[in-house]
Amino acid sequence: MSKRLVTTLLLFVLLSSSAIGVLAQDEGIESVCLVTDVGRVNDGTFNQFAYEGMLTAVEDFDLDSTFIETQAQTDYEANLDTCIQEGYDAIITVGFLINDATAVAAGANPDIYFIGVDQGNPDPENLPNFIGIQFREDQAGFLVGALAALMTETDTVAGVYGIEIPPVVKFRNGYEQGAMYINPDITTLGVYIDSFTAPDRGAAAAEQFIGEGADVVFGAGGPTGSGGMLFATQNGAFGIGVDQDEYFTTFGGGETPGAENLISSAVKRVDNGVYDIISALVEGTELPEGGVYVLEAANDGIGFAEGHDAEIPEEVTAQVQEIFEGLADGSIETGVDPVTGALLGAEEATPEATAES
Repeated sequence: MSKRLVTTLLLFVLLSSSAIGVLAQDEGIESVCLVTDVGRVNDGTFNQFAYEGMLTAVEDFDLDSTFIETQAQTDYEANLDTCIQEGYDAIITVGFLINDATAVAAGANPDIYFIGVDQGNPDPENLPNFIGIQFREDQAGFLVGALAALMTETDTVAGVYGIEIPPVVKFRNGYEQGAMYINPDITTLGVYIDSFTAPDRGAAAAEQFIGEGADVVFGAGGPTGSGGMLFATQNGAFGIGVDQDEYFTTFGGGETPGAENLISSAVKRVDNGVYDIISALVEGTELPEGGVYVLEAANDGIGFAEGHDAEIPEEVTAQVQEIFEGLADGSIETGVDPVTGALLGAEEATPEATAES
């Protein structure tokens, strides 16, 4: 398999809100290896969407590929090394927590490209072979938070979240801000759980929140969040999924009980992000300026899934769509820092989105 060190940095140009620049490549890649975050490639949310994006690119560009499922965070370095030793031209790593290991590997292997999902490039000048893919989770959360506030009958909505890292914090704060955008007096409940692979703990949290009056539960934390969302939908509350449309994964296209109570999913087009960067590497075209590719409402990188079997008034869907358009054109701000997920000051955010519950 042929590998070439990137040799020339061309002039940077702005093509879109994701700030695309130019990085010359002598020839395209021929193979790709994916390392999951802790969990499996068929987890129904984050890992699976990244894997599906890779598979589409593999098929379109006739690439060799493989994947490695991470069992524990301590396996990150070894899994990366396996991909490196087996000679893959590009390596995809999934999740914020593997960011440091990915950056170290990129620095030690300048002739291999590294694509980090939910990651940033800490040193783009010296790591031109590392492309981070980031998302405006705060915008996706904001959309489904607004939907939750429009659908609740108890004026109490909840969220079950995974490990407290920036992408998850963005989801939570965006969700709560979106709910308060609709109803400043709404009650928002939520908890971070220190695992992405604990659906039983997610279910227990959802049960507690329903007992406290919540009738909508957002699950944002891989299988942990899905466990909370699934419990809610199967026990009379509305549920909201995350990352991809969980109607087709967690609910098997409507076959799993509770599907009629799934009102949406906060969608991150992880598949598009992975595909776009692989495509650029294969074709030798432009890579993101600053080593980061941002997907947001303005470039259809985030969104909200339809309700499928759930009964959602057309006017509710229309209102959420209007909010999406406002996020896309900048007339609505979430009030959440797009990098860290922290809440912004009132002077920096849309007034309705900064109300306190």
